[in-house]
Amino acid sequence: MDDLTTLSKRLAYQFNDLELLNIALTHRSANKNHYERMEFLGDAILNVTITDDLYHRFPKASEGDLSRLRASLVKGDTLSELAKSLALGEYLRLGSGELKSGGFRRNSILADVFESIIGAIYLDGGNECSKKFILEQFDERLNAADITKNLKDPKTRLQELLQAKGCDLPNYEITNTSGQAHNQTFDVTCHVALVPEPTEGTGNSRRKAEQAAAQQMLEILETA
Repeated sequence: MDDLTTLSKRLAYQFNDLELLNIALTHRSANKNHYERMEFLGDAILNVTITDDLYHRFPKASEGDLSRLRASLVKGDTLSELAKSLALGEYLRLGSGELKSGGFRRNSILADVFESIIGAIYLDGGNECSKKFILEQFDERLNAADITKNLKDPKTRLQELLQAKGCDLPNYEITNTSGQAHNQTFDVTCHVALVPEPTEGTGNSRRKAEQAAAQQMLEILETA
């Protein structure tokens, strides 16, 4: 358990029951007692905590603006970045197949584990401890949050940009699907008449892959 003690210090939270932390780091490929229930719990706690902060931080913002801002903060890419900053991949318990395929670097797994850590802290220390952890991890992002910024997702923004130019809507095409049914990765291309070459996006769902491809296309069109 020495490595878990080291991780606890990195998390700035001292676990009373280190077994909770151990479970939070265990993928279903490694043991039947894995992190998915804690991930479910942590996801709910994360959303409530961020919602509460934004509600009080932006008292005049509409429900729609708050929803879009929350979605931009708790998206998978952000969670995987936070997991990497804590080096959670170094502590993951993975089965041999996931180890060989580099599961400790996979963004979807890292995002899930970040949420399971929140669940573990909640179970070990209660709501105030999990809230403190979340707000510390999101401090920089919350302080930089701007409710006036255009928070529409990339696909919507791309569609509106093309409509404003009088162009046809983008076409998205799945070019590859890999991984097991419960943990697939999608590769998608985005085709737009104004741009000769399609852009590419990858994600653990078709929607996320399309959003990534749309973001790439937006960057090309907005700098043209």
